[in-house]
Amino acid sequence: MAFFEMQYYSTLLERHVSINVIIPDRAKDHPDEKYKTLYLFHGLGDNHAGWVRQTSIERYAEEFNIAVVMPAVERSWYTDTLGGIPYFSFVCKELTEVIPNFFRNVSTKREDVIVGGLSMGGYGAVKAALTHPDKFGSCIALSASMDIASPHRENLLTEWRAIFDRELESVTNLRGTQHDLYVLVREAYEKGQAFPKMFIWCGESDDLLDSSIRFHNLLDELGVPHNFSVSEGNHTWKWWDRHIVSGLHYILSTNN
Repeated sequence: MAFFEMQYYSTLLERHVSINVIIPDRAKDHPDEKYKTLYLFHGLGDNHAGWVRQTSIERYAEEFNIAVVMPAVERSWYTDTLGGIPYFSFVCKELTEVIPNFFRNVSTKREDVIVGGLSMGGYGAVKAALTHPDKFGSCIALSASMDIASPHRENLLTEWRAIFDRELESVTNLRGTQHDLYVLVREAYEKGQAFPKMFIWCGESDDLLDSSIRFHNLLDELGVPHNFSVSEGNHTWKWWDRHIVSGLHYILSTNN
């Protein structure tokens, strides 16, 4: 595999950004071949290097013959923040246009584009797939922060006021807003919108399990096809390394 540590000036963010990109070696000899591409999002305490440092994602990319794009979005919750930093637009709009320009082997076809992530990145991946169904055909969410309005997040209130709402009195006030994944699912369903192929996993010892189960139940209630599994594991890289493979197996075996 070819591994690129790149920086470029983001028009939307008005700054240089760091991105890691993995491209199949075949690209050098097959310049016209297009590869399915995984936009892979990091969690709250990490950056674009987390997936490379903590997992065997480069080896998995070779095994599945896919390209992988790993951006850095700080602690933004993949949101266009009130401070004027449009991280969500960056990953969903700019990045998905810029990367295929830099790497011509990266496919832009909806059925070839996967968005995935863990924890905060799992939230961002689901949010991206539901908000931009024209771009992302599949989604992998591992230990995802499905419930942005959980009262267990009150410790983040001060930080979140700068991201979501300066007048936020409680994180629970985000329930029912455009940031609420449960709202996005219902809106997509009511519009008759195409849903992505979804793989959702959470460990049985993960504090985020309850919100994953409730999200799964909502999808079931609406009749939205998805793969949901709970197994041994907690909120650590050991399990995300294992289940990114499970997710890719599921998505790529049903996305031919």
